[in-house]
Amino acid sequence: MISAQAWADTRLLWDYHQMGHTLRPCSVAIGLGSHDLGVADTAVDLYKRGMAPLLVFTGATSPTTRERMPRGEAVHYQERALELGVPSSAVLVEPRARNTGENIRFSRELLEEAGVEVSSVLLISKPYEERRAYGTARKLWPEVEVVSASTPMTLDQYVDSIGDARLVIDMLVGALQRLMIYPEQGFMISQPVPADVREAYERLCQAGFTSRLLTTDTPSA
Repeated sequence: MISAQAWADTRLLWDYHQMGHTLRPCSVAIGLGSHDLGVADTAVDLYKRGMAPLLVFTGATSPTTRERMPRGEAVHYQERALELGVPSSAVLVEPRARNTGENIRFSRELLEEAGVEVSSVLLISKPYEERRAYGTARKLWPEVEVVSASTPMTLDQYVDSIGDARLVIDMLVGALQRLMIYPEQGFMISQPVPADVREAYERLCQAGFTSRLLTTDTPSA
């Protein structure tokens, strides 16, 4: 059983991870690879709403996506976009990135090679990765304006979509740890963490929601 306190703490983390940016048209939309095809669906929706004239999908494979997306996350995202009616001319694929930093760096390189002028980027990620994506892009691509977006959903809806509440809490805890330690390692900008969010994180760690925490042996970025 997950206690009422743990759920309350989880909601604090969920709300903090989302940036609440107002969507506006940008030079390009970048869909960050993951296990969640909803990122591609949201990218397509934003494209059709005129929020970006070009989509970039970025991502190789990981232990969590290798079976579901054997051709690579970006390729599966591309295939989904084409199925939903996006013309192939409006989609670029970056198939090498294995973490958020590489998502940003390799997408930037791809766009430069394609001669695309970029002044603003619409970053599309999983709901609990909005702040991490924003912080990473601001560090690695500081000259562009960054707007973070994800599939609009509540925490309860996201838990239902994953089907494993404990895993979702573990992921939220792990994402917050990275927000706190990655700036010191040069991977992203520093963002203030409110005291109540930090306290919620500490209680969740103490309650055992730690499977996604980094250790000294865990690959970074």
